[in-house]
Parts: sequence; structure tokens; C-alpha cells
Amino acid sequence: MCILFIAVDMHPQWPLIVCANRDEFHHRATEAAHFWPAPHNSQSPNPNQILAGKDLQAGGTWLGVNQSGHFAALTNIRNQQAEGLRSRGELVLKALKSDAEFTLEWLQQHSVNYSPFNLVYQQQGQLFCFNSVTAENTQLTQGFHAVSNGAVDDIWPKMAKGQQALEQHLLNTKEPDIEKMLAFMRDESQAEDSSLPSTGIGLEWERLLSSIFIQHPEYGTRSTSIVMQDNQGNTDFNEVRYDGKARNLGQQHFVISRK
Repeated sequence: MCILFIAVDMHPQWPLIVCANRDEFHHRATEAAHFWPAPHNSQSPNPNQILAGKDLQAGGTWLGVNQSGHFAALTNIRNQQAEGLRSRGELVLKALKSDAEFTLEWLQQHSVNYSPFNLVYQQQGQLFCFNSVTAENTQLTQGFHAVSNGAVDDIWPKMAKGQQALEQHLLNTKEPDIEKMLAFMRDESQAEDSSLPSTGIGLEWERLLSSIFIQHPEYGTRSTSIVMQDNQGNTDFNEVRYDGKARNLGQQHFVISRK
């Protein structure tokens, strides 16, 4: 996952709206969003606890929700630290499974085992973003937020552009429009060189990665997810998948109802 735009308590019917793009190498095998079956030894009466896509290489995920309506997502942080031994995708699963050991103290203690990351997660009705580089856990309060490959709410050009697009959309419509949100998540315009961040990956890649939607035959935007939660805790989940030429590979829609 490379970028998320989040609206917290900015719409009267939808207190949480997330627009997210996952950027990844196209050769990395991936399964589309689906309800994950519970482990064979689970005693849970509901075997479809987690709704998420699946990274078939490491077994984790980049974004998902659970039947309780909890949301979690991950972005990598561009950092020259040594790579961690464990897959970051398992962190989203820990957050969604409400693992008893999943606490802020656990994150601060064990984040060194993973390559640098931002983890956005819900806990006790609040939304947080944990930054593994600084070990800071920021509460995402009422307003519009952007999370990408640096600190939460950094002012990178694409972060500011997408955050503004989401804000303008919600200000100008009574009901969020999925297709319009998908449209601005497909913005391929790149930033001016003078506005690019310097994250150690070289100018050519900084240019390529400066757009909200990244198109490249080797690495690019693989999927867009629009996740909305209403005042009753119901979740509306949309996913669109893309190939290396930015062609639509399919769109899915799920609803998790709180009863």
C-alpha cells in the first residue's frame, strides 16, 4: 500500500472514508479482496472474519476490514534502514484479528523486526497511525489526512492533491460518489522536480512515484480501495484492480452489516 486519503468525521452519514492505492511490483502474486476463512481450529461461529486482498508471496495483506467494522492498512516508509526479517503484511492481520498481544507497546518493541512502515488501525473506536521509524502513534482526529511513504500528513505534492480532492468531493456532494473517488485516485499527473521529496531513490523514481496513480510496466498501482463506514458501523468496501498497463482487471463490492 502506498497512499491513503482519509476523512474522519467529515460527513454526517459516513464518519470514516478511506481512498487507498496499493503500489507494488506487478510480478508479485496477489489475490483479490475476499472474506478469509477462519483457521481450522477456530471456534468462531463466523468463518469469514477478515475481508482483504492477499499477498500470495508472504501471506499477509496491505488493507482490510473485519466483521466488527475495524479497519487497518499499511504503507511502507522510504528509508535506508536495513530490511526487517518479517513481512509487514502480517501487521494488518494482527490489527484485524484483535490479537491480544497487539498493543502500542508491542508495536514499539517489535517494529524493528519489520522494514519501515506506517500502520493505520482502529482501536477502541479511535483511528491511529503508528510510524515505525519514530515509534510515534498519532491519533487521526476529525479532519482530512494523508498517509504515504513518510510521516503522516507530510506535505508531499500527491498527498496534498489527493487530500484536497477528497475534501472538495465531500464538500460538494450530499452522498459520496464511488466512481468520482475512483477517478481522482487514478490521477497520473506528476509533480514538478522542485516539489519532489528526496527519499534516496533517485530523481527518475521520485518523478514516477510522485503521482497518485503510478503506471509502469514493472511497478505501479495494482489496486484502488474505497472503504466507507456509516454511523451504524456498517462497512462499504469497493476494490478495483489494474494490470501493468493500467487496464481494469475487475471491480468488486462488499458490504459488512452490523446487526
